[in-house]
Amino acid sequence: MSNSQVSVGISNRHLHLNQTDLEALFGKGYELTQKKPLSQPGQYAAEETVTLIGPKNNLNKVRILGPVRPQSQVEISRADSFILGINPPVRDSGSLSGSPGIIIEGPKGRVELKEGVIIAQRHLHLHTDEAKELNIKDKDYIAVEFGGERSVRFNNVLVRVGPNFAKDLHLDLDEANAACLANGDLGTIIRV
Repeated sequence: MSNSQVSVGISNRHLHLNQTDLEALFGKGYELTQKKPLSQPGQYAAEETVTLIGPKNNLNKVRILGPVRPQSQVEISRADSFILGINPPVRDSGSLSGSPGIIIEGPKGRVELKEGVIIAQRHLHLHTDEAKELNIKDKDYIAVEFGGERSVRFNNVLVRVGPNFAKDLHLDLDEANAACLANGDLGTIIRV
């Protein structure tokens, strides 16, 4: 894989919880159980799932990602938003102000988030050294092209650079399905 190539990681609906909300849903002192590691070092899909309760419908068995975070956040696709009956904005992770809330139900209780539901901005994680080689900085926007039967160019890809990141393009399920992409497919980074 050349420096300008990047593999795609497809992100299905999921949520991140703070410790207080995790305990409200699963019980006092509860700790997440790692199911499998994710592409970013230290991040993992947990065994635990919850139900998201929207004004229109529910989504069951929504995976929690670990470890716990300072603030709870739910990431869904546009298609999921229609099912739930909410209208979340496209945002960078952690940018939750003014986003809609939702009810989360676990085996031991419920949590009502006043805000915190977003459609994740498509983004590229880069290690600091990789970003330097590519002459790309944190918070830059780039494009990524994919060939194939449904070739596509994703514009407005937010770049996140850090010493603990691994090179990986994160798209949501709707974006990946529209382009017939699978986890690990390679795209080419285009400077814009």
